[in-house]
Amino acid sequence: MLIVQKYGGTSVGSIDRIQAVADKVAASQAQGNQVVVVVSAMSGVTNNLTAMAYELQKEPTPREMDMLLSTGEQTTIALLSMALQAKGCPARSYTGGQVRILTDNAHTKARIQEIDGDKIRRDLDQGKVVVVAGFQGVDEDGNITTLGRGGSDTTAVALAAALKADECQIYTDVDGVYTTDPRIVENARRLDRITFEEMLEMASLGAKVLQIRSVEFAGKYNVPLRVLSSFEEGPGTLIVSEEESMMEMPLISGIAFTRDEAKLSVVGIPDVPGMAFKVFGPISEANIEVDVIVQNIGADNTNDITFTVNKKDAVAASRIMEATALELGARGIEVDSDVAKVSLVGVGMRSHAGIASRMFEALSKENINIQLITTSEIKISVVIEEKYLESAVRVLHSAFGLDQEAEK
Repeated sequence: MLIVQKYGGTSVGSIDRIQAVADKVAASQAQGNQVVVVVSAMSGVTNNLTAMAYELQKEPTPREMDMLLSTGEQTTIALLSMALQAKGCPARSYTGGQVRILTDNAHTKARIQEIDGDKIRRDLDQGKVVVVAGFQGVDEDGNITTLGRGGSDTTAVALAAALKADECQIYTDVDGVYTTDPRIVENARRLDRITFEEMLEMASLGAKVLQIRSVEFAGKYNVPLRVLSSFEEGPGTLIVSEEESMMEMPLISGIAFTRDEAKLSVVGIPDVPGMAFKVFGPISEANIEVDVIVQNIGADNTNDITFTVNKKDAVAASRIMEATALELGARGIEVDSDVAKVSLVGVGMRSHAGIASRMFEALSKENINIQLITTSEIKISVVIEEKYLESAVRVLHSAFGLDQEAEK
């Protein structure tokens, strides 16, 4: 098998941990696999480099930031290659530019355009482990670029797609994807497998296991992803396309949540065409992302529009909405930063009725009031008071049987 393994900053955070990673990589090769390893910078290194840059310049240029931050991964690939060689495992390291991971020229947030896998294939055919710097590439002019948040995951998935790998393994500090956060629900269960679509929803709704961009990439190129722990043995969670899943999909796969929500309402907007655009146009221009949107039509020829944004954008959004409300002749705005969003996710929803009513009944029994509701084919999200978040997650986890072992 051809396997791409990715190790994050915590996994390679010290010489001892790099040695442990080398043991895992060498063991995989010893089993007959061809192995490509993608690594992040050692934990803390990127933050330290960033801090030094801002000591020297209030607004460092993006090109020089990419030049600086790319050195973190370059350190790790060399150290891991040395550790593998010391164990008698032939290894060779490459920066993104040496592989020729070609990107656009959007420094600090570049997008991969093409990967030349020839060097990697030659080394693999010669029995070497190939160690590649994550998070980076080069543009057409040879400038080093970085891929932004989650860039190392994206590098790993992109390499797996380019090399037609059998599996892309993402090693993290958790041993897989769980039905919900085990810190809130003690008997949360690790999932054996989940679909790309479900994982995308979970990631976008607050689950921090994988970055959205890497899951999108894997789904687009149908690269099987497996989430594993760097620190303990186990099968992890396999993320595959729905078509490839050989099992009857569960009704609900997981419960995601986020505390980073704020709710804004523009009250008493005249009920005439174009008002929604006039509300959300200025928000969009300010580059503020809107999540849940609900519009209520009143009996007095006015509308109320309620929506949520990330909590960090609440102050900016409320200022914009105050000006907008005045311009539109609305009665005013209301802002609530003490809300949270809880979501049920599962492809099984497509073929089952009554999920929403079961969800609402479970929350009703706990006297948890639902403020907003939004749905998709495989997701139901509700906005509630933040103080009830953990209680809501626990009661829904139990109501949908997620704390029970899946039937064998």
